[in-house]
Amino acid sequence: MTTTHDVFNQPTPFEHINTFQADPQLQHWLKQFSADWDQTKATQLAKQLGDTLSQPDWIEKGFLVNQFTPELHSHDRYGHRLDLVKYHPAYHELMSLAIKHNIHALPWQQPQAGVHVTRMALNYLYNQNEAGSACPLTMTFACVPSLQQSKALSDHWLPGVLSSEYDPSNQPMQQKKGLTVGMAMTEKQGGTDVRANTSTAQFDGAGLWGDRYLLTGHKWFCSAPMSDAFLTLAQTEAGLSCFLMPRWCADGSKNTVHIQRLKNKLGNRSNASSEIEFTQAEGWLIGEPGRGVPTIIQMVALTRYDCMIGSTALMRQAITQAIHHVRQRQVMGQLLADQPLMQNVLADLCLEWAGALALTARMAHALDHQEDPKQQMYVRLMTAVGKFWICKQAQSVIGEAAECMGGAGYIEDHVLSRLYREAPVNSIWEGSGNVQCLDVLRALNKTPECWEVIKENLQQASGNNPAYDQHLEQFLHHANPTQLHDYDARSWVSQLAVLMQAATLLQHGEPFWAVAFCQARLGRPVYGPFGQLPEGIDVASLLQETLPVD
Repeated sequence: MTTTHDVFNQPTPFEHINTFQADPQLQHWLKQFSADWDQTKATQLAKQLGDTLSQPDWIEKGFLVNQFTPELHSHDRYGHRLDLVKYHPAYHELMSLAIKHNIHALPWQQPQAGVHVTRMALNYLYNQNEAGSACPLTMTFACVPSLQQSKALSDHWLPGVLSSEYDPSNQPMQQKKGLTVGMAMTEKQGGTDVRANTSTAQFDGAGLWGDRYLLTGHKWFCSAPMSDAFLTLAQTEAGLSCFLMPRWCADGSKNTVHIQRLKNKLGNRSNASSEIEFTQAEGWLIGEPGRGVPTIIQMVALTRYDCMIGSTALMRQAITQAIHHVRQRQVMGQLLADQPLMQNVLADLCLEWAGALALTARMAHALDHQEDPKQQMYVRLMTAVGKFWICKQAQSVIGEAAECMGGAGYIEDHVLSRLYREAPVNSIWEGSGNVQCLDVLRALNKTPECWEVIKENLQQASGNNPAYDQHLEQFLHHANPTQLHDYDARSWVSQLAVLMQAATLLQHGEPFWAVAFCQARLGRPVYGPFGQLPEGIDVASLLQETLPVD
């Protein structure tokens, strides 16, 4: 067969590049905040996972689980209810790899300072390969503090939740080697307003796992319906309460939790999101009756944090793909990587990612030290700030990275299209942008000490950069968060997010990145498209330090 052309001026596949070793910033933050955790062990775990996920067969698994999406099998051929979600085999391989690396449980398995930072690094690496399957990992990780409020539940369930074995079988928890836990809060009439939920729970006596209730109602969104149990909210005589609703009852019978349909979503396609109904389903009380929101919010706070990790990871994957592309692609006889405007755009994206990673690592550090009330308050406020800002910025970063690659970044054969579809979900679930910003104002008004802690963190970075000092002075002079109106919440939270990123880089980051970030982000408008960096920033070095190997 006669060919019409040769293939040239195309980049090589982005494979066999260890995503941990090729990320000096991740290595820096892991070292900076490792504390008492075994740093050698943390590095080995991250290096091992980064190497595995860089192999072509594991990269392909990420594509396969998004191409062959979950399927609902509601009944068997004879008409019996199954309520079974089936996945491509690659999904189970990815889940097994993640759970083997304890992304779902490491801080609870080995609680010591630095372990949250290690888990952050592992989760960040995993999300770069396949973000959809990270959802059940996140919820399983985040459910632990809530479960610990019930001794009976924690005694029976935590050994399976903390297991390093992945067991996808559909059978009672007593027969399984490992367990996963999902969440089912949202109802169609309430959405974010969970207090408008109409699902009910009736007390049915004490049992093996504590106080047993019978739940009746529906959930408009139930994440990861293949999980072994779900944390959910339902109305009792005392008010909205939190329950563990298992797929299989304590006596080994199938619980009456029925999957109505799977959601057909823009992205997050490898993860099954569903609508469920339940009639007299078995549920076990967690916390006190009528205190459902404060009980489950512990889980929500951690899932929000994982949204920060996920969005930062998506940024990283998009940027490295774009850098790899432009280093090998010529336009008009010149490599794209050598063209000044392309360098301006990509370096700007690198700084956005660097700020996101710094704030995410700092949050992990705070989670490692929650015995300190100041770190508790930092987590309380900055989780919402980081979730809003990082998840919002990720969408713009990925879109711009795709544009840097031209048509190659828009086709389904490339990972960029998947990243682009995936990015919005982190801004939406666990509370949209408005919810996060209003939560910040609510926290500041309810606990004014939070603002004093945040101010202290910001002021500790003073004296290291003139642009930062000037920007901070103006912010503190004009900003009194206790007097803010809801209308202004986004503006104020955005300013705080950028300042805290700069403060973290100045205090704990590498000077080169801190100076460049302050020069790019402070003292000038942050609005408009990327690629408007001022003169004087070493853009070539930023790109080289972002992806030093190729």
